[in-house]
Amino acid sequence: MQNLQKMLPRYSLALAVVLVATVGYLLTRGNTVNVDASRVAKAELVEAVYATGYVEAERAASLSAEISGKVRAIGALEGQQVRAGQMIIEFDAQQPGIAVQEARAAVAEQQAAARDSRLKLERSRRLFGEGAVARQQLDEAERNSIQSAEVLSQRTLQLKSREDDLKKLAVRAPFDGTLTLQSVKAGDYVNVNTQVASVTDRSGYLVTVEVDELDVPKLRVGLSAVIALDSMPDRRINARVMRIVPQTDRVTKTSKVYLRFDQPVPSVQAGMTATANIVYNTRKGALLVRKSSVFQEERKEYVWMVQGGKLRKQPIRTGDSDLTFIEVVGGLKPGDLVVDSPAEKFREGMEAKLSNGKKAKS
Repeated sequence: MQNLQKMLPRYSLALAVVLVATVGYLLTRGNTVNVDASRVAKAELVEAVYATGYVEAERAASLSAEISGKVRAIGALEGQQVRAGQMIIEFDAQQPGIAVQEARAAVAEQQAAARDSRLKLERSRRLFGEGAVARQQLDEAERNSIQSAEVLSQRTLQLKSREDDLKKLAVRAPFDGTLTLQSVKAGDYVNVNTQVASVTDRSGYLVTVEVDELDVPKLRVGLSAVIALDSMPDRRINARVMRIVPQTDRVTKTSKVYLRFDQPVPSVQAGMTATANIVYNTRKGALLVRKSSVFQEERKEYVWMVQGGKLRKQPIRTGDSDLTFIEVVGGLKPGDLVVDSPAEKFREGMEAKLSNGKKAKS
């Protein structure tokens, strides 16, 4: 028992040393962090409105059947080029053709009758001047000539109507372009007003975007924009605001804005998804930091500065921003070193090392 009592003080001293070493390790562990940091500098601030939308052709036509009937022939297929007036779909029907022939015959018959009436009127006028016929005969000749002319006008209009009906037997391209839809084949029966084809003029495209109602007042026709297409993620395309629709959607709270490419874009197609940054203001000499550097606590904004190789939590006041940077109007000066991406583990006074492993010096 006495030996045990003699040994306890020595074990207690050893435990104390281990405890102190452990606490010291826990206190010092994690006090050094690796950071990416950038110098605060004055630069150009580009303010832009961000919006999403899609590509559409400036000229596109949806073509529908104007009569009900069976498809007799197909003049072009999807993806093919068509010329203005080219037949795309033709319907099989005999009655419109017969009606045109009958109307043309009626017009020819009435033209002859009207010609005879005019000749009789001219003869009656001559004879009346010679005193060979009475006034009553001249008046009757004038009435007959007028009636014949009116009937001819009516039959001419009927002929035009029958010819218009005949034109409805064919669906034709309204302008030069590409057939982007052709949904029927020979032998199909199609009801009137059914969409059967679409023609797109691929020489000119627009980008239609939806802009938040709060941003619409910032925009005006002629502003420059940068377009990115999902199908061409590595390319940026310049464009300009062409039209702003003065109507806000009650559900989406957005307005349509039309952008036109500055130059033709090969491989672009209608329906492609697009994003746009419409530049509405450019200001030089703004003090900028990365937006990723700024964080909030209790409705106040802060950045982590690196001073003397240690982290320091710095309150700031911010102004305008673009997609990457935000303006600092208070709390920082040019040359200050600011951490690019703050982390929750950061604490005041931690030792900071740049990503290359060296200590950061202010």
